[in-house]
Amino acid sequence: MSEFRTVTGFEDVWRPPVRPRTRRPETVLRDGAGKGVRARLARIAARTPEVMVKVTGRTREPAHLAAHLSYITRNGQLLAEGPDGLPIEGRQEVLDLARAWSAEALMDSQRRANTPMSVAIILSMPAGTDALRLRDAARAFAREAFEDRFEYVLALHTDTAHPHVHLTVNALGANGERLNPRKADLEAWRQAFARCLRERGLAAEATPRRARGVTRKAERGPVRRLRERHQKGQGALGRVAADKIRDAARAAFGKGIAAADWDRRIAERQQRVRRLYLAQAKLLQTSDRADDRELGRSVEAFVRSMAPPDTERLALARALREANRKARGDREPGGRERGGRSR
Repeated sequence: MSEFRTVTGFEDVWRPPVRPRTRRPETVLRDGAGKGVRARLARIAARTPEVMVKVTGRTREPAHLAAHLSYITRNGQLLAEGPDGLPIEGRQEVLDLARAWSAEALMDSQRRANTPMSVAIILSMPAGTDALRLRDAARAFAREAFEDRFEYVLALHTDTAHPHVHLTVNALGANGERLNPRKADLEAWRQAFARCLRERGLAAEATPRRARGVTRKAERGPVRRLRERHQKGQGALGRVAADKIRDAARAAFGKGIAAADWDRRIAERQQRVRRLYLAQAKLLQTSDRADDRELGRSVEAFVRSMAPPDTERLALARALREANRKARGDREPGGRERGGRSR
């Protein structure tokens, strides 16, 4: 069988941001490993949907835990299930589960006042994903990640454009272990959940943003909600959002929109990722396998279609300048508004 070669440093393209970078020599992968790299490159070039695995919060006292479990089950109206696969039905069963977890937590002699009782996780895919297969994949992921270690309950929600599963895990494990996920855990969970989806016939991938040509972080949920409430006139903008606007305004209305050091670092990192993709594409196009040559052309087209590197700060600065330009353009010389009277 033919060998699959990767260019020097290609591992950096997919390396999770939570691990230290290492330089490796050019790698020759035999068919088993090469098959996986080929498949992943094909998924990325085809812009396969990315999974979302997100820790959305922690409960720290009984009433909060009961309210959270009531929320994810819609007060017992939605069917939920635990590690044994048996249904958790009705408001009373949900409250009984909350009481049982709370009692275990409160009896723990090592517990502090702010020690979490549960960890809330959302498993999500884009709109149009088959909800039942998504739930099956979530079941498999939860068993793989937590069975025999932590109790959990999961519930499928289909009342939004994006089908998603709420997975709530008891933070106190069977052997006294505590669940305290870090970035590396989230990365491993994303990979595992994507694999579980693919095993059930759903196209799914889990890559770092930079591997997809994305340089801007998604807006955090609490910040987004504060901003949306402010736009509706229902509250203050919020310190984080206000600081971002002030910083962007300084960039927009100073001596021009200049990239800060972190903007340049982001751009440089993204340029390196693109160079590695293009080098790998060229290497594939020299293969004696027709499917590798076709994959190389697909990877090259994928890189050429990437948007230029950007950051939230620079995008917001451009938006402020454009809004200012339009506002000034709507006024005629002499303080008159177009189509209106002088003030």
